[in-house]
Amino acid sequence: MARKGRAVNRRKPSPGGRKPLLAFLIVAVLIAGAYFLAEPFRTPAPPANVVTAQKPAATAHLQIPPRPAPLQPKLSSASLPAAKPPVAAPRAKGPGQVAIIIDDMGSSMQELQALLSIRLPLTFSVIPSLAHAKGVAESAHGAGAEVMVHMPMEPEGYPKQSLEKIGLLLSMDNAEVVERVNGYFSSVPFAAGANNHMGSRYTQNAEKMEVVLKVLKGKGMFFVDSKTSPASVGYRTARALGLKCGARQVFLDNVQDEGAIGKQLAQAVAIARKSGSAIAICHPHPATIRALKSLMPELARSGITFVHASALTT
Repeated sequence: MARKGRAVNRRKPSPGGRKPLLAFLIVAVLIAGAYFLAEPFRTPAPPANVVTAQKPAATAHLQIPPRPAPLQPKLSSASLPAAKPPVAAPRAKGPGQVAIIIDDMGSSMQELQALLSIRLPLTFSVIPSLAHAKGVAESAHGAGAEVMVHMPMEPEGYPKQSLEKIGLLLSMDNAEVVERVNGYFSSVPFAAGANNHMGSRYTQNAEKMEVVLKVLKGKGMFFVDSKTSPASVGYRTARALGLKCGARQVFLDNVQDEGAIGKQLAQAVAIARKSGSAIAICHPHPATIRALKSLMPELARSGITFVHASALTT
């Protein structure tokens, strides 16, 4: 019986022995719980200096980029003012210089004034024998226009095809040709050059053209071949002599109609835009004057530069 009692005592510890262990566990749990509950309050907020360092950086990033934006339009509009079309025109338009020679001038001062009212460069080629030749030359020069002598030369079909009495004929000797050409410049003051009036036959003769062109070279003049004949040797002969010269590309008013003249002028402009320049010839017909008044200012605004004939001679 005594052995059984001892065995029982070993299996069943006294209640007094459990209490300290239980109390220890409870205290440990309470301490751990208190630690975790207090942890959020013990974690410090981000340092104030970190926050203030980030805010100015962000503010600087937001404020600096917008500053150039309002200034940029001001700088752009100041450098390329919209109110000055000539500044923008060269970038938008192609090249193109056009010289317009008005042939057969000298019969009317009214024609001259009508053409001068266009206020763009024109070259007036004056026939020396016409009634107002001298007055037209003087007035044109005084207005800043360029003056040329329109030299009458023998055409195909002469004498059935009429020609001014002062014209140059293939049958003349060289001395008479020289005398007549010199006389042209006496009747047309301020002339800077010359081109042929008619002359479809005369300009095919290199020997006779050389006589004329040597007179021009001696006077420091230029020559424009009107190309009244595709077989003209005028331009080629002038080049061989070292004379400043040019050649007509377009006749504007073979048909005296404003619409037709406009198409011919458009052709001259197309040549100028493609190759850089073009020489056009016309006459002081009413339809021509109206067409030039209407179209030249518009073409000038589109970028075409009108120049005197001398500017297109080389």
